Amino acid sequence: MNHINRLLISKLGTMSILLINCICMNAQQKINPASIKDKMQWFADAKLGIFIHAGIYAVDGIDESWSFHNKKISYANYMKQLNGFTLKKYNPSAWAELIHESGAKYAVITTKHHDGVAMYDTKMNELSSVKATPAKKDMIQPFFEELRKRNIKTGAYYSLIDWSHQDYPGFIKDSTRYQVKNDYERWNRFRNFFQGQIKEIANQFNPDLWWFDGDWEHSAEEWESEKVRSMILTKNPKAIINGRLQGYGDYATPEQNFPVSRPKDNWWELCMTTNDNWGFHHDNNWKTPYEVITIFVDAVANGGNLLLDMGPMEDGTIPAEQINVLKELGAWNKKNGEAIFNTIGGIPQGHYYGPSTLSKDSTSLYLFVNGKNSCQLMLKGLENQIKDITVIGSSIKPTHKIVGKISWSHVPGLVYINLPEAALDKYVTVIKLTLDKPIKLYRGQGGL
Repeated sequence: MNHINRLLISKLGTMSILLINCICMNAQQKINPASIKDKMQWFADAKLGIFIHAGIYAVDGIDESWSFHNKKISYANYMKQLNGFTLKKYNPSAWAELIHESGAKYAVITTKHHDGVAMYDTKMNELSSVKATPAKKDMIQPFFEELRKRNIKTGAYYSLIDWSHQDYPGFIKDSTRYQVKNDYERWNRFRNFFQGQIKEIANQFNPDLWWFDGDWEHSAEEWESEKVRSMILTKNPKAIINGRLQGYGDYATPEQNFPVSRPKDNWWELCMTTNDNWGFHHDNNWKTPYEVITIFVDAVANGGNLLLDMGPMEDGTIPAEQINVLKELGAWNKKNGEAIFNTIGGIPQGHYYGPSTLSKDSTSLYLFVNGKNSCQLMLKGLENQIKDITVIGSSIKPTHKIVGKISWSHVPGLVYINLPEAALDKYVTVIKLTLDKPIKLYRGQGGL
């Protein structure tokens, strides 16, 4: 499977890697969902996280790690960026405040990407933001402190692979330093290294969530995935681990591409960029607030979370376009959060032509209407009585009528809801239906 992964990666490119990895991970999932249900509850309720890709790749604005791996530039030229990584305007309090304003309940930051440059003061080697760059700063501890002041859960991204380490087999996409099977002593030295860094991160920062990456290059046995999971949970039994540990993670993490059908995973998270790149890049294909909000709503309606990325510049400044997206998302969440946070995924497709969510007791149904769409909304198969209909954040009460309900038939009629233009949100409008009891839907063929 790992060989197949590499072939797929070389043909499809970096954007497809993690989606491929999720597919492989789900096929060999080792963790019983019932055994982790309690610790996963905050994650299920959180809905929104912020992903931060901070690293030396921001100096030249090039692909993070992949630029040398894929031979866009030489490794030597890539590593010259160490000299320009200053973090002179890094303000972890401002970062945390922006994340809080967005409505996010957790944040994940890169502690080390595939290039091997740690963003904290690792004692395992000299390659860190503290020892090898002008920044001379540990990014992680002050950021986690600021997140925790705001009751935001902390997440640590960690790349299992390390293309800079002399004892790691992989380097450039078409060459390797050695084969593990031929030099297990060298592989064991690398395992001691990366597991040492994991222990450092656990002991120094104690993350609420671990976001692994890079597991596709080796098997669970080679990574010692079960041992890694045990190391983490011994330190913090409530820690959550993403699904990139060769079957020993807790939840799935599809990347960039939104699943068309609802994922079967108990817990999942769509990780997505605000433009087309994770780290700071000369890329102006910014997603608009409308696009981000509709993607977010779709993820939540399908029972998942959104992990939305921002890529700070080398000095610690966050691009204005990303600030704008997070602020607009935050304003929308402040108004409509009742329909998002602490909810569950909505009704099956076909009952309503749009996203929906439900309150945890299923007595409130939230319907999302994208854009400036004043119209009659149609809801099929609702067997409940509607006690009330409101527009979240508005005093306007939409009217509704039941169409096609025949007295002698058990099949419910169609519910048409009038949505006046004055009630519309500038991005996505939310209609709340208060029901007489937990929602019950007709799923039959119609007729007698």
